[in-house]
Amino acid sequence: MQERALAALRKGRSTFASFSSGQKAVTVSLVLALAVGGFFFAQWASQPTYGTLYSNLSGSDGNAIVEKLTAEGVPYQLADGGTTIMVPQAQVYDLRLKMSGEGLPTQEDGGGYALLDKQGVTTSDFMQHVGYQRALEGELAKTIKAIDGVTSASVHLAIPQKDVFTDDAAKPTASVLVGTVPTKELTNAQVKAVVNLVASSIEGMEPTDVTLADSTGKVLSAGGEQALTGAGDERDQQTQAFEQRMSGSIQQMLTQVLGPNKAVVKVTADLDYDQTETKSQRYVSDPNTPPLSSTTKEESYDGGGTPTGGVLGPDNIQVPSTQSGNNYRSVTETRDNAVGLVSETRKTAPGAVRKLDVAVMVDGQASAGVDMAEIQRIVTSAAGVNTQRGDTIAVAAMPFDNSTAEKAAAELAAAQKVEQDAQTMEYVKIGAAALGIVILFVIGMLRGRRKRRTALSKKEQARLEELQIELERVRAQAALEASEREALMAGSAEPAPAEPDSDHHEELRGEISGMVSRQPEEVAQVLRSWLADRRG
Repeated sequence: MQERALAALRKGRSTFASFSSGQKAVTVSLVLALAVGGFFFAQWASQPTYGTLYSNLSGSDGNAIVEKLTAEGVPYQLADGGTTIMVPQAQVYDLRLKMSGEGLPTQEDGGGYALLDKQGVTTSDFMQHVGYQRALEGELAKTIKAIDGVTSASVHLAIPQKDVFTDDAAKPTASVLVGTVPTKELTNAQVKAVVNLVASSIEGMEPTDVTLADSTGKVLSAGGEQALTGAGDERDQQTQAFEQRMSGSIQQMLTQVLGPNKAVVKVTADLDYDQTETKSQRYVSDPNTPPLSSTTKEESYDGGGTPTGGVLGPDNIQVPSTQSGNNYRSVTETRDNAVGLVSETRKTAPGAVRKLDVAVMVDGQASAGVDMAEIQRIVTSAAGVNTQRGDTIAVAAMPFDNSTAEKAAAELAAAQKVEQDAQTMEYVKIGAAALGIVILFVIGMLRGRRKRRTALSKKEQARLEELQIELERVRAQAALEASEREALMAGSAEPAPAEPDSDHHEELRGEISGMVSRQPEEVAQVLRSWLADRRG
């Protein structure tokens, strides 16, 4: 067995040694391509067959299941945008049992109108009514879970059956329980959306017939009440938006000076949402406009009679008057001018700043070469702090705890490295596939060229053999003549005769050279076979 292997190896070596340079390059490239292709085929063949573990998963359930699979070292694949998780087919049922024991997934699918498909022909009217109600509850829960921030939803409907003998039918009611992201609550608009979605889906139901609560037990909308108690009140949202915009602008300014993650800005604003309306009226007149009407009244009186006596004295004796007479004159003028009336109504828009409190914390290491008083002055000017209305500002330098940020940066760098390695592997696969395609293309071109070349016919091969025999005969004759001349030269001192004409020899060589230039590979193959025959 070993001798056969050695013989096959020697035969392969001799065959490879007989190849030309182009044939050797093609052979080596083909072997490399087969090796690379075999490697990737083995990798593909060694991968297990994947089956669906869960589908139509929510984001929280998908994340929890992926973490469990990663912790247990189970390979998995994601499909359908991350809503479907696939694992090796042999582990599907075992993993389902494990996940079910750990309470995953928390949101089981399969409700809604799919329940109606399970009803048979013999289902009673009561069961049909209950099944339809459960289907409505499931569909409403799916719809509510599509709202941003809602992770789970449960809907319970109380739909009374219609009675033909009763005029006053009871109204349907609904209760909804929603679970939200731990750091997020439903806004007022989202609460209204949930209530109106449920009320519009049930015939005869009003928004006041829907009770909405969250997973913490807080009632967001109580049945029978018009007002909705959403966490995101419109005023609170406007205040938060103002505070975030103000703190963001200050944070951006400090980042340019201190660097990223070197300062923390907190702004607390008290906004005035009272809307005031002021009405005023004033009269105006144009002095250049003539009066509408003018009235002048003049009185004149000249008296010449006996003057009256004076006042009584102490003994009731009249004191003589010193006045001898009186002249009276009175002038009264009245003008009616054109007067204009101007009425003004001013409404003050809500949202004015009543008070502003700004707090800035600077990292102690970054504040070494910075004037804190200058930073406070700049922040005061940028925030528009007004001490007369009670605004406050505080700037302090203290050491920051950056361990969490450094850990997050390290995890991000590790994730980026893993992603980069995966991308590099993809590039290697693409390069190997491209190399294989190029090698196959080169092999095809070489084969095409070889096919295009005209092979030696039997007549040409016979002629080549005749030329070889004739050439050997001419060489033998030339060698014989040369030996005879050497013998004659050794026996006689006379000059040797001239060498006979070698035109025939040159003709044979020229014909062989032409055949070699036209078909080099075929002639070389024939010569190799001759050499092999001689060696044998």
